[in-house]
Amino acid sequence: MAEHAVEEGAHLNIHPMDQFLVKPLFGDGPVHWYTPTNVTLWLFIAIAAIVLLMVIATRGRAVVPTRGQSVAEMLYTFVRSMIVDITGEGGLKYFPYIMTLFLLILFVNVLGLLPYSFTVTSHIAVTGVLAMAVFTFVTLLGFIKNGGKFLKIFWISEAPLALRPILAIIEIISYFVRPVSHSIRLGGNMMAGHAVIKVFAGFAALLAAYTPLGVGLVAPIGASHDPGLGDGTRPC
Repeated sequence: MAEHAVEEGAHLNIHPMDQFLVKPLFGDGPVHWYTPTNVTLWLFIAIAAIVLLMVIATRGRAVVPTRGQSVAEMLYTFVRSMIVDITGEGGLKYFPYIMTLFLLILFVNVLGLLPYSFTVTSHIAVTGVLAMAVFTFVTLLGFIKNGGKFLKIFWISEAPLALRPILAIIEIISYFVRPVSHSIRLGGNMMAGHAVIKVFAGFAALLAAYTPLGVGLVAPIGASHDPGLGDGTRPC
């Protein structure tokens, strides 16, 4: 039994990065910007799940909420309180955009944990677009509300005069690097977490050949290395 398991383990092929390949849904041709792929499929599934929870499950607006309505209200209250704590009541005018972004990232991350699913946020092409959208919106809003005074965020008036130009350059670089760092952090966390889970799952059959506890040991180890629900669900 042990010799057979070792022989199978010697030929065990684990390709943890194959789960991140973008593949067309129909045929095996090249992938273009207009080609339906597994990315678009799971994006539509996430959108359908959001509509199912936030629209269908809450349309009754029962005094005694159902389970779906309770989850929807909990998510609504969480995002609303977060906005009020950070920006005050005036920030609630941007609640629809923040709530939409939060739900999209949350649902694609959770759906990515399902077996044979596709983790959309593991691709920087997706997280980069979301980060650039937030960055552009915040920058334009800053100029609209403050005009040229918005540029004062780069000029540290409390610092010594000789250091202000240097600090201004550092502040400008750090400001424009934010969308890049945020998109890479989310995409990298999701890719690394799912790759680790795939590696541990690949050894599950080999471990189970020695003891039935093998599969039970792999699950908590892989889950502890998955940062998807830690950093991934935050709409940074």
